[in-house]
Amino acid sequence: MFRFTLGVEEEFQIVDPESGELRSHVSELLASSAPVLGDQIKRELHQSIVEVGTKICGDVSELRGEIFRIRRDLSTSAERVGLAVAAAGTHPFAHWKDQVLSPGVRYDSIVEELQQLARSLLIFGLHVHVAVPERQTAIDLMNQARYFLPHLLALSTSSPFWMGRDTGLMSYRTTIFRRFPRTGVPDHFNSWSEYENYIKLLVDLRCIDDARKIWWDVRPHPLFGTLEFRVCDVPTRAEDAVMLGALCQAIIVKLHKLYETNQGYRLYRRALIEENKWRAARWGMNGKLIDFGRQVEVPMRELALELLEFVDDVVDPLGSREAVNQVHTILREGTSADRQLAVYKHTGDMRMVMQHLIDETKRGMDRVGAEE
Repeated sequence: MFRFTLGVEEEFQIVDPESGELRSHVSELLASSAPVLGDQIKRELHQSIVEVGTKICGDVSELRGEIFRIRRDLSTSAERVGLAVAAAGTHPFAHWKDQVLSPGVRYDSIVEELQQLARSLLIFGLHVHVAVPERQTAIDLMNQARYFLPHLLALSTSSPFWMGRDTGLMSYRTTIFRRFPRTGVPDHFNSWSEYENYIKLLVDLRCIDDARKIWWDVRPHPLFGTLEFRVCDVPTRAEDAVMLGALCQAIIVKLHKLYETNQGYRLYRRALIEENKWRAARWGMNGKLIDFGRQVEVPMRELALELLEFVDDVVDPLGSREAVNQVHTILREGTSADRQLAVYKHTGDMRMVMQHLIDETKRGMDRVGAEE
């Protein structure tokens, strides 16, 4: 039986623990964390961003251990060099013009091609990888999984602020990344060969160097043999990161179960899914998505429960029921975006929002440290 192994990558803000200001000190953090995180940690385009990735995990229990261990070790490493880390899709008040870019051929190439679009990409996401049996299956499952991208975004929203302003959106990160080419919801592909021909055409015409410059919300990873979900804001709470990983795995496993019996989830046009993605970015869990089959609006809170019902028959075999049930906590307490907005409404101070993010990110790591 095929094992739908999984892994998660998270992008964190490197900040001053007192002021909450972003600090372009990724080199210091990499050096401090090398003994415990090794090659699981790397720099990103901006030196105030650090990315960490789990090992390949056999199940969600293993994923949970990895996410919490990495977050705790990263926090401890940051503290050793007078820094802190925070998890949110955007920084509440930092300006991208103040950030230092990372050196390197790949980063130089991206900046040369995309100019200010790249320089202003001061955003932080969560990526979930789920292994799939083979290439054609990956394309077929990607086509169907696109429908759930707005649901996953709504559950992850953590970026209501941008450069000191309340944007009115729950995921402003989504609109920032939308400026990049080859992003958003992918088109439907009839076969792996059709997808390969698309990549080959772009490479031959010097649009891209390779498939790594396809930045869709879900994509076949060019190296790992996975479907990679890229739609989510990085959640502040570690429990939410585990939940999102578990949901992505459960969606793929459920769709594959249907696939094996010649069933499938209804395919919708990219433009329609983008309508729901906009609603998820704008209102998060507090809005409505469109059920295009019934042609009605449905509260996202109801759709979250429908999603749990959809994957209900696969979560016990996967050992992920507890993880996906974190959705109920979000329904009670809101996403990180909801909590950030509540802090700002109460204090009127963006720095207090930043302190909340530092504290909430660290509290999650401290709890796991105590459990171990």
